[in-house]
Amino acid sequence: MIKVAVLDDYQDVFKQIIDVEKYKDKFEFKIFNETFANENEAILALEDFEAIFIMRERTPFTKSLINTLPKLKYLMTSGMRNNAIDLESARKKNILVCGTEINSNPAAEVTWALILGLIRNMKQEIDNMFQGYWQSTIGFELKGKLLGLIGLGKIGSQVAKIAKSFGMEVCAWSENLNLSHANEIGVLPMGKEDLLKNSDIVSIHVVPGDRYKNLITKHEFKIMKKTSFLINTSRGSIIHENDLIQALKDESIAGAGLDVYDKEPLPQDHKLRFLSNALLLPHIGYVTAENYSKFYNQMIENLESCLENKPIRTL
Repeated sequence: MIKVAVLDDYQDVFKQIIDVEKYKDKFEFKIFNETFANENEAILALEDFEAIFIMRERTPFTKSLINTLPKLKYLMTSGMRNNAIDLESARKKNILVCGTEINSNPAAEVTWALILGLIRNMKQEIDNMFQGYWQSTIGFELKGKLLGLIGLGKIGSQVAKIAKSFGMEVCAWSENLNLSHANEIGVLPMGKEDLLKNSDIVSIHVVPGDRYKNLITKHEFKIMKKTSFLINTSRGSIIHENDLIQALKDESIAGAGLDVYDKEPLPQDHKLRFLSNALLLPHIGYVTAENYSKFYNQMIENLESCLENKPIRTL
């Protein structure tokens, strides 16, 4: 019997997706719905498990955590990339790390929820409706506006196509922008500073990593239009958080729509929560029934393949 820990199942959906009884002779599952307060708490909770299922970039699997879990043999993550896992430490301990497929369209869809929510003042208007008020703000139209995309991969390309259907112009920048692809989908390549200076909406869709850490700081906010909006559904570290808070306080930009943060879950007393021009979501870009079904079913497949010495989807 393999002991399996399922971490950070915030919505308690693992048992709704996986028929636990079906695997009762093979796996003993323990579900953790809350994030660990610190690494010491994680060590105490996980020391007896041979396999752990994790959601990408929720609980960090650092060198110290990996080296302190004596029985861990199998680590299954959602997605085929997880920067919160020290893969080198896992390899040294002969821990098999496997990933899953992930649908990219939900992140593009949430991007547009944030854009539309900001330009039409959805948060204020919804709140005001429950307070008994009627038509208290004036929004903007998307048609004719310029959308600047930082990153034109799978998600950025989907966002661009939707922008075109709204009658928007679209430009893009990244350090490795594919010019032929941009041309194919009608997106204008542009330098980073020109994109920030001219765009009415800037949306971030680059792969997280050191080269994009603090890509947007107070310098970039000074370049952007005071009427512009910034959207981030990629990773919190791409924007310097304190500089963003100051820019929103000073109204250097009109607003920000965020689904990702430096620290997650976002602390209850975090300054972003108290800014009227910040539209905040709790990192739900990938949180869909379709994705969760794919994650958990493929984690089971991965673990079974590892036990048969035929591992699949290895990282």
